[in-house]
Amino acid sequence: MTFSRVTFLQVSCVRVDTLRMQREPADPVDVIIEQWARVRPDLDTRAMEVFGRIFRLSRAMGDRMEQAYKPYGISRGEFDVLATLRRSGEPYTLSPRELSATLMLTTGGMTGRLDKLERAGLLHRSPDPHDRRGLRVTLTEEGLRLIDEAVTAGLAQESTALSALDAEEAGHLAGLLRKLLDATAD
Repeated sequence: MTFSRVTFLQVSCVRVDTLRMQREPADPVDVIIEQWARVRPDLDTRAMEVFGRIFRLSRAMGDRMEQAYKPYGISRGEFDVLATLRRSGEPYTLSPRELSATLMLTTGGMTGRLDKLERAGLLHRSPDPHDRRGLRVTLTEEGLRLIDEAVTAGLAQESTALSALDAEEAGHLAGLLRKLLDATAD
């Protein structure tokens, strides 16, 4: 009894997926799902369909964002440091520890990024007036100008990709991704 129920559900899911795939162009994830369906029809591959696309989208957009920031002489990681300082509001200052926590970086990884950005004149480090052992990291005027231009270039790339969806679809997708992210957060 249970076996026939499982078989019916599997056939039903495959039928729905096949109908959906006929309406939408196949992508590499569809090919992988079809391959699994042939060799392991017992698998429920819905999670693979979702996360396979999320991983591929992340990689593709990561590459696009690297290209968007390249004219500014910064990497995505360096963009993240500058953007975090910019989002902190005036005076665009945080401690290295606050930056590390926000960006989920080790202090060693953060030090390397700060060294490079300071040499480029995009930020400066100074003693923390409230803690003799601490430092403060502040955007320079050049850093502020650059991050404002770079964030605009990055958003243009993201907006171009998102233009495949209408506003309602984009809002719905954002809500679904937020729900999924909340469910998987540590």
